[in-house]
Amino acid sequence: MDFRPDRMATLYLISPLRRLASGGQPTIPVLMYHSISDQDESGVHAYYRTCTSPDVFAVQMAYLRSHGYSTCSLAQALDQLRSGTPTASNPVVITFDDGYSDFYRQAFPILDRYGLNATVFLPTAYIGDHPAKFKGRDCLTWAEVRELSKHGMLFGSHTVTHPQLRELSAAGVNEEIVNSKKAIEEKLGSAVDSFAYPFAFPQTEPEFKKMLVDSLQQAGYKNGVCTVVGRANRRSEPFFMERLPVNSCDDTALFNAKLVGAYDWISKFQHLSKLAKGQLRRSPGIAKLHISADLSRSHEPISGHVLVTPTRDNSAGL
Repeated sequence: MDFRPDRMATLYLISPLRRLASGGQPTIPVLMYHSISDQDESGVHAYYRTCTSPDVFAVQMAYLRSHGYSTCSLAQALDQLRSGTPTASNPVVITFDDGYSDFYRQAFPILDRYGLNATVFLPTAYIGDHPAKFKGRDCLTWAEVRELSKHGMLFGSHTVTHPQLRELSAAGVNEEIVNSKKAIEEKLGSAVDSFAYPFAFPQTEPEFKKMLVDSLQQAGYKNGVCTVVGRANRRSEPFFMERLPVNSCDDTALFNAKLVGAYDWISKFQHLSKLAKGQLRRSPGIAKLHISADLSRSHEPISGHVLVTPTRDNSAGL
């Protein structure tokens, strides 16, 4: 298994410190899954993997049930956070990005066994009457989506083609979020309120965020999630609620630490990393010097520094 500085810091530094603290604002964990499969990801660092094996997923869902967690929708989570009075003692939101068919075959039976529900975000260009592949994996069909909906699963938009939205024009962004919503509503016959931002969320670009919020509101969305790590809280932006990435490498100790807030510190590294990259982009001379220095040290051992791997969003395959 890869050495995980994020796991070590979470379990042996942040968790003990949290136990010394008292109180705090209400929070709700929003879990982010992708594929429930045994696909080999041995060439990918543990932090960036997007597959969770069915066996591990079953253990995680059993943990939620045995520890009194109750699933809710994003809308319910927002209502509870705003009111400050959760309707459940341990609310949790379970989300899946990309609409892979293994949700129907692997995830749903496990969720159903433990009386849990989930929200699946669909890139509608890959959801059809017959299985279509997205990033080499089969996606759900509309027939499967309708069947899952009848059994209490919820669906939201993950755009049409899963593009890098920040690289599109305002008109292009609007087309992606409007048409995906329309397609799901036509196929299910019910309103679509939730949106999941594809790829790493540009949290340090306020102008783009404002444009996106305006487009989402005009399209009729009411809530959404992104890839910023952390638990949702009263200060969370309704369209860009934080989530906790989960995969096969999350043992019970780390899974619990994420649920109770000991992993939220990662978001600070995300934010600082984005600010630093933005500054480098605005300073070509500095960026060139930085890159040259990195290359010159590429074969030297790291000493005197703490290496924290996850300095960007868990955006691979999102």
